[in-house]
Amino acid sequence: MVLNQVVMGVCRQRILTNFTLVTEQQNRYTPFRKSDILSLREGHRVIRAFKRYCLAYALVLPIGAVATHAVADPTATPPSKELASTAPATHVELNKLESSDKGCRAYMVVNNPGETTYQSFKIDLVLFQTDGVIGRRFSIDLAPLRPKKKSVKLFEIDGIQCDKIGSLLINDVMDCKAESGPVSGCLESLKTSTLTNVQLSK
Repeated sequence: MVLNQVVMGVCRQRILTNFTLVTEQQNRYTPFRKSDILSLREGHRVIRAFKRYCLAYALVLPIGAVATHAVADPTATPPSKELASTAPATHVELNKLESSDKGCRAYMVVNNPGETTYQSFKIDLVLFQTDGVIGRRFSIDLAPLRPKKKSVKLFEIDGIQCDKIGSLLINDVMDCKAESGPVSGCLESLKTSTLTNVQLSK
C-alpha cells in the first residue's frame, strides 16, 4: 500500500511537471510555428502515455501485493497436522500381567494429559523372552484416548506364559491420528514405565 502511494505520487508529479513545460511552451511562443504545434502535440501525447502507464501500474500493484502475501511459507506447519512434541507427553504404564487360558494377559494404563483426542494410537510391540531372544512381535491400538484422561487397555499375549516374558519394547508408533488429522512426533513424546517385573521401554 505504501509503495503504491509513492508510485502514484511520483506519477502525479511527473504529469504536473510535463503539463507545466507544455503550458510554458504554449505561452512562450506567439504566434505558433508549425514546428511548435508539432512539439506541443508530442508533449501532450507523452503526457497521455505516462498517465496510462501510471494507471496500469496502480491497478497491477495491489494484485501483486496480494499474490505475494498469498504464497505459503514452506517452513510453516500444515494446519491439519498437529505436533505431539508441543503437547504434554502421553504416558504408557505396564501395570499388570496375569495368566490366562491363551497365555498371558497384560494391562496397560494410558494417561493422555493434553487437549488432543486421539482416534488412533497404534504401537508396534516387540516381546523379548527372559533369555533376551525375541519371542513375538505384534501391534495394539491404545485409542481412543480422550483428553486429560487415564484409560486402561488390556490385551492377550497368546502362547507364552507371563513368567517367560523378559521385556516389552515399543518399537514404533505405527499410526497416530487426532480428530484434525495425523499427529507427528508421537513416539518421541511417549513416556513409559512399569509396575511389574517386565520392563517396558521404547
